[in-house]
Amino acid sequence: MKIAIIYHSETGNTDHVAKLVAKGAEKVEGVETKCMSINDVDTAFLEEAKVVFFGTPTYAGSYSWQMKKWLDTCKLKFAGKVGCVFATENFLGGGADHAELAILSELLVKGMFAYSVGASEGLPYTHFGAVCIKDGTEEQKERVEIFAERVAKNVKKMING
Repeated sequence: MKIAIIYHSETGNTDHVAKLVAKGAEKVEGVETKCMSINDVDTAFLEEAKVVFFGTPTYAGSYSWQMKKWLDTCKLKFAGKVGCVFATENFLGGGADHAELAILSELLVKGMFAYSVGASEGLPYTHFGAVCIKDGTEEQKERVEIFAERVAKNVKKMING
């Protein structure tokens, strides 16, 4: 099962977290991931992906305008895919929850199935998606990997029955 990880990163923090998402998802047997900046998307891989993670830095309590523009102008078909989100912020309370909810709203409009794992599998909870301050504390990095692994495991189970 292919999982695409699309992100925007200015300082490298969101790029770093995208790699943690890939590491966590690839703990599930049969999962292949690919991290892609919005400036360099592998459309062939994306078309085959069953899951797409979207990552963004948090700006002024929302997601980056670059990611917004990319999502608004992207002509790729996302309908029927599972969409997940992650965000980075410079400090606790920087608006990552709002940024994630805003992206999830856009994914729903694009016909995606939004999935966050939430509190369904116990701690650590990932209410809307994973969040890291800058590139993450050790606990936040571990949470990102657990989040991605849970998504991959559950979507694979859903697809395979």
